[in-house]
Amino acid sequence: MTKKEMLQLKMTATRVRMGVIEATHAAKSGHPGGSLSAADALTYLYFKEMQVDPENPSDPERDRFVLSKGHAAPGLYATLAERGYLPVEDLPTLRHNGSYLEGHPNMNKIPGVDMSTGSLGQGVSAACGMALAARQQEKDINVYTLLGDGEIEEGECWEAFMFACHYKLDNLCILIDVNGLQIDGPTSKVMNSEPLDQKMDAFGFNTIICNGNSFNDLEQAFLLFDRAHGSGKPTCILLHTTKGMGVSFMENDPEWHGKAPNDEQYQQAMQELQAAYDQLGKEYEQWLK
Repeated sequence: MTKKEMLQLKMTATRVRMGVIEATHAAKSGHPGGSLSAADALTYLYFKEMQVDPENPSDPERDRFVLSKGHAAPGLYATLAERGYLPVEDLPTLRHNGSYLEGHPNMNKIPGVDMSTGSLGQGVSAACGMALAARQQEKDINVYTLLGDGEIEEGECWEAFMFACHYKLDNLCILIDVNGLQIDGPTSKVMNSEPLDQKMDAFGFNTIICNGNSFNDLEQAFLLFDRAHGSGKPTCILLHTTKGMGVSFMENDPEWHGKAPNDEQYQQAMQELQAAYDQLGKEYEQWLK
């Protein structure tokens, strides 16, 4: 990845984070913490990794993405808006009466959403079905799905993991946002899932440990996924992230799993993100010189 591409991705991810704050503040509800932690992975997927076209969101040959942790919808919506699937100006309508931007993704209303999600565990199951269908139809289609580390407490996730390995779905990439927190506190105390890498290895995955807030690490992880094609092994990328990433008072605080910022908090968050964006812009201008 070139320095130019890196800076562009970082700037885009910062705008995605701004969109998350705009949307949840306007809605007075929503889930900013897990949306912010996943912003870098979502940005990399939609701007670097996946074969998709906002001008043709229903292209049958496109790669598929399923947000299994559907409560992180503000992060997905902000990413889709930056990619050109929907107007950025619509983000503040999140969860408002009559808005198509519902609290969880709705594939029947939002261009670019491949599966309606919200009930934890079901998204990854749908992604497995998509990957199997692509394989049976001999289509060159990759399927990506993002789960939360709290979500994998659901037994259905492990049924899906078993399914993926049984059917050798090496066109499937499961990403788990390991930010260590869920609504009730640390995942290690609510229901410890570690050692997660060893468990995924035992199921039969091509398991990759990655700093999910580093574009260099994300690039290397997805290269390893690409190389796994033909191996008969589905890939699992364990994204070690910071919940609330990019907003100082939200970082590593489970309180921000499902709480919207008030007016004062909104101002502080946007100031921090704008400052980060401006700094990246300066670096980008210097690079161009």
